[in-house]
Amino acid sequence: MARLSTINHVAKIFCEAVKEVLETSTASKIIFSPTIQNIPSISLKPDVGCFVQFAGDYSGLFIMNLSGEAALEIYRRSMTYMGFPEEELARDYSSDDVVNCIGELINQIIGKARSKVEQEYGLTADNNQPRAITISTAITLSVATMLDKPKCRRLSFKTEDNKPFYVEMNMEQTEFIKLFDVEKNGAGSQDNIDAMLEGMDGGDDTPEPDGAEEVDIDAIMAEFSK
Repeated sequence: MARLSTINHVAKIFCEAVKEVLETSTASKIIFSPTIQNIPSISLKPDVGCFVQFAGDYSGLFIMNLSGEAALEIYRRSMTYMGFPEEELARDYSSDDVVNCIGELINQIIGKARSKVEQEYGLTADNNQPRAITISTAITLSVATMLDKPKCRRLSFKTEDNKPFYVEMNMEQTEFIKLFDVEKNGAGSQDNIDAMLEGMDGGDDTPEPDGAEEVDIDAIMAEFSK
């Protein structure tokens, strides 16, 4: 099997994080497509969208777009799993309870994904507070001028009741080249580094990202309050 590019491997890690967090939180089955889509840009889409920026050793933006039915199912399964009576739960996906629940789950997903990347590559990143919103029209959301020609991917999921939702993410143009396994980073690691560097072909042509500029989240949210 061909080696996955960095963006595709990171997308796979995020896919695993989504599945693990949602299945654990809802005690239900989450199904995902084995195909990662290469897309020109990422955007928030109806009915419920959530986004979070991450930055550090690697940088990008994570978005989850859910149909109203998918958002409501995930919320209700999560709440009932925690012991809340069904009759006390919201029945409209636009409810603050539903939106807040999705936002908290996204926070858990980004945390697990970052942890998985650190375990595999020894690279770390921080994220801001995820924001979840209900929207009626699709909007395009980019990371200001932080990333130069970011690479974008889409992942497709379904809930146990077959309701669709999607993850869209982008990352700076970067390549993770492992010099040795993270768990083996101990005695003799310099020898491993020297051996790997001797076998590498030329330099890395990957362009350097522009200077960091954060997403103006307040400005984005203000657009929805008009």
